Amino acid sequence: MTLVRVMKNTGVASMAQQSRPMNHEFSRRSLLMKAYKNIFLSVMLFAMMTGMAAAEVLMPFVLASKTSGGDVQQIAGEVKGKLTGAGFEVVGEYSPYNGASVIVVTNDELKTNAGKSEHGGFGAAQRVGITKNGDDVEVIFTNPVYMAAAYRMEGDLAGVRSALDSALGSMQDFGSEKDLTAKDLRKYHYTVMMEYFDDPSELAEYDSYEAGVAAVEAGLAAGKGGAAKVYRIDVPGKKETLFGVALKGTNAEDCSGDEYIMSRIDKATPRSTAHLPYEILVTDDEAIALYARFRIAINWPHLPMMKSDTGATFMSIMCSPAAIEEALEEVAGG
Repeated sequence: MTLVRVMKNTGVASMAQQSRPMNHEFSRRSLLMKAYKNIFLSVMLFAMMTGMAAAEVLMPFVLASKTSGGDVQQIAGEVKGKLTGAGFEVVGEYSPYNGASVIVVTNDELKTNAGKSEHGGFGAAQRVGITKNGDDVEVIFTNPVYMAAAYRMEGDLAGVRSALDSALGSMQDFGSEKDLTAKDLRKYHYTVMMEYFDDPSELAEYDSYEAGVAAVEAGLAAGKGGAAKVYRIDVPGKKETLFGVALKGTNAEDCSGDEYIMSRIDKATPRSTAHLPYEILVTDDEAIALYARFRIAINWPHLPMMKSDTGATFMSIMCSPAAIEEALEEVAGG
């Protein structure tokens, strides 16, 4: 008896034929379930990635408060009290021009993080600007998380941001129309042939770190390059000192001057006064500064080159980067 006849006699063939539609239906349902699962996972992954990307967009400044009819100096005094009460050390302050005041602070977290990062001294300070803008007095501060990324620091300084928010308030992050993430900022430059963070101005070389610090102190005290000292921060654990430098310019048309530059590019509301002051970093046996085309662009990444509704453009301060470098070189004795 053949195998086929046996299968027919025993009903096995009939059972196999009946099971084929059932197997086909099961396979079809299984494939559909897998497809639905894949679609669901893809949608969820896209939503998560979109949310993460939105959360990562950073701004250079934070508007802490706005007071109608306030007095700049009175509010600056109140701000200093809030900062010291929150554990910050006020290392310097100055008025770059009428209606504006800048307070510079540091704390242990800032200095410790600076000590762990290459050229981290640039991130050892945070700046607070108090500015009369129309009928309002605005209090703004630099965003530590933005600066930590732009200056390629070891930590993200989120704790410093939280402390500043608690001390001064946080109404609005602002200052960029670019969707820059921390990853973007770590490799930022304004455009082709423009400097990165690691393309600083090399101002001077010395026989030692101590000689460099003394030279910069002397240059600031003598007012070389139309400059004045705003603050000094010594970075713990390494031979590195950050100086804040007010640039008054040698005359009204000196395009290194703080007022010359800010009057031409800081025209939006809120004002970005906490861009100031510029810095000199003495690190080991040399003095360097962030090149101005980077240092300015990182706080106005959307500033157009040629044309804007307000007239604020990089072309309006075309002479400034070289003039700033020259003034800082004079201070450093280069």
